[in-house]
Amino acid sequence: MRTAVRLLVSLLVAAGLLAALFHWGGLSAAELWETWKQLPRGVYLQALSIHLGIYVLRATRFRVLLPPASRPTLPALLAVSSAHNLAAYVLPAKTGEGTLVLYLKKVCRVPASEGLASLVVSRLLDLATLAAMLAGSTLVLAGQGVLRGGWAFPLGVLLAVAAATLFLLSARSDWLVHAFAFGIRVLRLGGTKLGTKLTGSATRVAEALRAAGGEGRIAGAAFLSVPLWLGVFVFFLVLARGFGLDELGGVEATFASSWAVVANLLPVNGFAGAGTQEFGWVVGFKLVGVDEGIALSSGLGVHLVQLANVVLFGVLGHLVMALVVPKDAPSS
Repeated sequence: MRTAVRLLVSLLVAAGLLAALFHWGGLSAAELWETWKQLPRGVYLQALSIHLGIYVLRATRFRVLLPPASRPTLPALLAVSSAHNLAAYVLPAKTGEGTLVLYLKKVCRVPASEGLASLVVSRLLDLATLAAMLAGSTLVLAGQGVLRGGWAFPLGVLLAVAAATLFLLSARSDWLVHAFAFGIRVLRLGGTKLGTKLTGSATRVAEALRAAGGEGRIAGAAFLSVPLWLGVFVFFLVLARGFGLDELGGVEATFASSWAVVANLLPVNGFAGAGTQEFGWVVGFKLVGVDEGIALSSGLGVHLVQLANVVLFGVLGHLVMALVVPKDAPSS
């Protein structure tokens, strides 16, 4: 009976996210189907395989950042992170990010502070790796004369500095919590009930963040971030070529699609990144000389296929969480 209840709850959560997607995201199941049919099956299967590999690497990175005593099995964490990614991708302004902490605690019995630490460090590593790859592609294209004007080289250098700063911050992300605690003191909340509660929570998270950086775990997570993000850009390249950008090179694809990722990472995105991701895609591809109309049509197609995959993996994650994962104890 408990398994049936868990399954029902998981299906209701997944259905609620999909309803929000179709209602507020301005999307229809028919539109997804029509776009999917336009793509050659071989291209779609290749992109789907790459996308699955990205999910496995992302789950592995979350697992590396958790202390061994609280570390779930990889299949358990893959299900949890897949379900979390559906919420994070669909809900606006990144409000779905916190579901990772909730799912890890409820399903895998990972303490909230440790789940939050894993999420914070992962996101800092995402930003650092994205900035590094965008910096590299910007500098290469500036050197080749593809990006015209005097803005490209300074932008590449600025992004490289930002990447280095973010990598440093990911290694000492407890500094963020100390800054938060300092803000509590500045606001003179330290003696209040709320201030005491917030300070206690901040202390636990800071300890978890320091633990996440222990035993070489940050280095391992940073190492995993490189193939993870290379996979993201190969995924975009495969789909962009499938939707008509046949001559697109790897450096151009990395630079151009990075702007779509940046637009989708901003905490102002709508449901499923509707509009923001396409805007970033068009801006990036226009900068490398792609016609605006072609850029928009390919960007829409890529986004819809990406969204279909996120839905597929997310629903499967919810099902596995309900049927399998609650029986999984953390493994050391």
